[in-house]
Amino acid sequence: MTRPLFLLALLFAAIPLARAQESGADAAFRAIYETEWAWRQAELGQADEDSDSTGNNPHLPDVGPAAQAARRAKWEAVLAQLDKLDIARLSPENRINLAIYRPQVENLIAEVRFRAYEMPFNADSSFWSNLGFMARAPMQDAAALRAYISRLNDVPRYFDQQIGNMRAGLKRGFSVPRAVLDGRDVSIAAVAELKDPAQSAFYAPFTKLPARIPAEAQEQLRAEAKAAISGSVIPAYAKLLAFFRDEYVPQARTTLAAEAMPDGKAFYRQQIREYTTLDLSPEEIHRIGLDEVARIQSEMDAIIKQVGFKGSFADFLAFLRTDPRFYAKTPQELLDRAAWIAKRVDGEIGKLIGTLPRGRFAIVEVPPDIAPFWTAGRGGVDTYWLNTYDLPSRPLYNLPALTLHESSPGHSLQGALAEEQGAQPDFRRKNYISAYGEGWGLYAEKLGEEMGIYQTPYEEFGRLTYEMWRACRLVIDTGVHHYGWSRVQAQAYLRERTALSEHEVTTEVDRYISWPAQALSYKLGEIAIVRLRAEAEKELGPKFDVRAFHDAVLSQGSVPLPVLESQIRAFIARAKAAPGGAARTAP
Repeated sequence: MTRPLFLLALLFAAIPLARAQESGADAAFRAIYETEWAWRQAELGQADEDSDSTGNNPHLPDVGPAAQAARRAKWEAVLAQLDKLDIARLSPENRINLAIYRPQVENLIAEVRFRAYEMPFNADSSFWSNLGFMARAPMQDAAALRAYISRLNDVPRYFDQQIGNMRAGLKRGFSVPRAVLDGRDVSIAAVAELKDPAQSAFYAPFTKLPARIPAEAQEQLRAEAKAAISGSVIPAYAKLLAFFRDEYVPQARTTLAAEAMPDGKAFYRQQIREYTTLDLSPEEIHRIGLDEVARIQSEMDAIIKQVGFKGSFADFLAFLRTDPRFYAKTPQELLDRAAWIAKRVDGEIGKLIGTLPRGRFAIVEVPPDIAPFWTAGRGGVDTYWLNTYDLPSRPLYNLPALTLHESSPGHSLQGALAEEQGAQPDFRRKNYISAYGEGWGLYAEKLGEEMGIYQTPYEEFGRLTYEMWRACRLVIDTGVHHYGWSRVQAQAYLRERTALSEHEVTTEVDRYISWPAQALSYKLGEIAIVRLRAEAEKELGPKFDVRAFHDAVLSQGSVPLPVLESQIRAFIARAKAAPGGAARTAP
């Protein structure tokens, strides 16, 4: 048995013993979070590009106001239960768990308190597009397929509730800004205007059914699926399309700032707390961004000098955006290059990370109905989604950084390791905290330097342009939502400081406008990891082991940045006390 599998076996074996020895406070806490988590999955099971938690549920979530209020009451009751815990009697592990779990519940309550469900989409992602990811979930028997068909038949009810919520949001001025809505109906129309249900992405699970299902039953399932798509799904999308075009777009707010919405200042501060896990003001974040932009600019200037380019910074950006050598000619060429980068990483990653996941990822093209407004790529536990739409906007010099961020050692590796932390509760293994996850993803781009992944100065400039992109987000997000920047001003700021294509500049800025504070998580998370590594290197000196450090970071699952900081400092203390090299065990 390999060392990681042996350790996992020991962890699983230790769970019953640990429960037998747990204190009354530990048992009470476990009962609270296990009960709430099971209820939460039943209430909110849904699909997106990262996962599908719908299971065999025959219904989509109830998203109506009454259900939202009931959930808020449930979570407030959970907080009251947490308040009664004797924290001093919790084990050290459960004190960490509590520091992760409580903010999770508080954020869920805040989402309902601010009625964020009345704006259930943004310029980047939406409830109607996420539904399509249900079709990618494994369905190995007839029961799972029938539950899926039942969910398809539930789409009209689900969409009607979402439309009702959006109408309420419009009425009080809580909506996606009108300025970023043009063309966002394309993904709705792609389904609404289908003539043949068998051509729908929702029908994909039925094109090749498991052989264990008898032929007669297979034909029945296919007929029921087509009926559900033609009778429920397509009409529901058509109704949503009419609402979007005839009501939502004309009535959407003309302001951009989150702070301009009802209770907007409090809403934006809560969004900052949720996505960064830090209690920072917009002014503080803006200043951090400006400082990072200035630092990265000097490194970019050094690359331009290195390649001997004659001209201004703007001239160099124009050169990168227009020279055909930097662009793939076919979607397959882009996919092939990404695969080659990922395989080169496989040969180096063991030098930097001690415990590697068993899970593997596939490289998949972004579906065409959502590709025009999606980012260049996105990574989940088992999928690295690569956007091949509009190839002149997908420069190859950015591809190493993108691949490192989205696949390995970024999101796919981190997510797989999190799921494999068998001793941790599900609310840690199966939850995603943006500041940690996106911070690690951006830090993973830096690790490409240590692995020798960047092979040309242009690819190194691509890494820097990606880091600059994330630094600019701190300035732009706070600029728009706190300082009142215009869309044109935000686009110009990003365009003039990065080598992102014009298409990416537009889609990215629209994403920040419509999704307040999410863009802040990347740079603030990466800054924390870089700072903690520097602290570990300084404190440990020759005892510093980079593989042990990364194992300590990755073994956490997904945690708030203050928890990560306390855990890494505990790791440093143990390593300093160890008689030999750095401590090999994670905190």
